[in-house]
Amino acid sequence: MGRVADLAGVSVRTLHHYDEIRLVQPSARTAAGYRAYSAEDVERLREVLVYRRLGFGLREVAELVGDPSTDAIAHLRRLRGLLLERRARADAMVASIDRELEARSKGLKVTPEEQLEMLGARLYDAIGGAYTATRRTEPRIAAQIWDALGDAETVLNVGAGTGSYEPADREVTAVEPSAVMRAQRPADSAPCVAAAAEDLPFEDHSFDVAMAVSTVHHWGDPIAGLREMRRVARRVVVLTFDTDESGWQDRFWLTRDYLPEFAGVLAGFPSLAGMADAIDARVEPVPIPWDCADGLFEAYWRRPGAYLDDHVRRAMSVWTRVGPEAERRAVRSLNDDLQSGRWAERNRDLTDLGAADLGLRLLVAT
Repeated sequence: MGRVADLAGVSVRTLHHYDEIRLVQPSARTAAGYRAYSAEDVERLREVLVYRRLGFGLREVAELVGDPSTDAIAHLRRLRGLLLERRARADAMVASIDRELEARSKGLKVTPEEQLEMLGARLYDAIGGAYTATRRTEPRIAAQIWDALGDAETVLNVGAGTGSYEPADREVTAVEPSAVMRAQRPADSAPCVAAAAEDLPFEDHSFDVAMAVSTVHHWGDPIAGLREMRRVARRVVVLTFDTDESGWQDRFWLTRDYLPEFAGVLAGFPSLAGMADAIDARVEPVPIPWDCADGLFEAYWRRPGAYLDDHVRRAMSVWTRVGPEAERRAVRSLNDDLQSGRWAERNRDLTDLGAADLGLRLLVAT
């Protein structure tokens, strides 16, 4: 027990307490008859300690590690998702601190209200609130997605977020690993299960169709998640992004001229062909209308000034992923080019376009 305590960075007293409350009980015995930890006990202890360090109470931890339907792989995926969520929150706090540092270095006054918004309880509300304020259903994209659902009556929405593309005329079940996103779902939305795409807690062929909208790039193992969708449903519909085309970063002026770091965000992302092959899907282009109502990353391709709005950017995960330095540089350069007229000169061919193909693709497997 002392050796395990040293390795785990906890006290022997903590391990005794876990033993007493039957949270982690050493099940092996040494030659001298002392109780010791088996490999399975150590695995359970690891899960307990990570959940505890993520802020879960002992009763919640007991329920999580005691769930008979969750194996070691499912626990690891859940823990990974929780850690990524915490990292995103930490990145957002760093970005907020950087903005305050920049303001103070310029001699600008930072009000108490702004300080609380940057670092206090309202920080994550502000980040999450931006999502529901700008990420709304775009009817023309929704029509293409819903048409691909065919005659399906039961729908599984994987990586559902706030549910902005869930069809109202079908029986929908949502899956969303992020507690922050689940908390933002409307009260009358579809029931939502806390799970990851790579380990869906449903029997084979449980649904007519499984859908996923702008979420695959957040998954730890996209191919595994797509195959899971194929397992639980007879039809799969996925809105994702195409990185197969040579020079794909140059399709969109924002990534071409201001944010080359975007390529790094999708480093290691599976090819569109590979994703299509994994579920035997056909591919459809999804054009983005110039007045797109959904504030996704490419939505403002003909309204460049929107990217100067911090509230708009906060609803796009790309900006958190590239980091505050790249974000500040991109915004500053774009602002300069808008004021000088360079952006308009460089992108004059966009003025009369009603929609643009910027790499969004719909995978449809029947």
